[in-house]
Amino acid sequence: LVASSGGAISETIGDLQRASGAAERLAELRAEPPSIAEPATPRPLPQPVKGAVAFDSVSFRYPTRPDALALDGFNLDIAPGETVAIVGPSGAGKTTVFNLLLRFYDPEKGAVRLDGIDVRDLGLHDLRRALATVPQEPVLFSSSVADNIRYGRPDASDAEVRAAAEAASALAFIEALPQGFATDLGARGVRLSGGQRQRIAIARALILKPKLIVLDEPTSALDVSVQAQIVDLLRGLQRRHRLGYLFISHDLRVVRAMSHRVMVL
Repeated sequence: LVASSGGAISETIGDLQRASGAAERLAELRAEPPSIAEPATPRPLPQPVKGAVAFDSVSFRYPTRPDALALDGFNLDIAPGETVAIVGPSGAGKTTVFNLLLRFYDPEKGAVRLDGIDVRDLGLHDLRRALATVPQEPVLFSSSVADNIRYGRPDASDAEVRAAAEAASALAFIEALPQGFATDLGARGVRLSGGQRQRIAIARALILKPKLIVLDEPTSALDVSVQAQIVDLLRGLQRRHRLGYLFISHDLRVVRAMSHRVMVL
């Protein structure tokens, strides 16, 4: 008994040392000052948010590539409720447009505006609550379906979670799960198919009640039949809720089916 307990203690000490090293690194990251600063006196967004976006002569270089312009004199105006597709080869600056709109970086020259206000004058919380994102690979947590949907709005009621799932055409498969909305999805949503994960991501975006949704290759990881279902879903949401979309896609079928305008970089 003493020998086995001693072995167990040595294993536990090793685990604690590894956890201590990881926690130290996390503490360093948490203490790192952010490069994007909140304005001293943030301007409020006009209510209700319309979702009009303007890029005005924007130029930008990534800090790791100071000799190369990612965008040079870039201009783009998106009207409320409009869908614009951004296409172009890898490295042309498509994702940079998203990064500047969400203010992960600030432009070197020019301005990015939401409803006529420079995003640098907005509080980060207000800016990012006004926009919703649907990434190429949705990040789902090892938690319940309801918790994953209300991730962007922790105060959302059960009725709002259900309404968002229904709007995203996810209600049928969620109710078919063993415990419905209380079902644990496992690590990265391993218990769901690609199309189901994407619908959960769309429901998560809709619960914010945005006027503009930013989508990065929303159908690239899906087979053709599921792609068509997601495109039909997004088009239906646009008509019913007057949503605008700004999206990246390399699939010309998706671009033709969804967009009012196409910008080639």
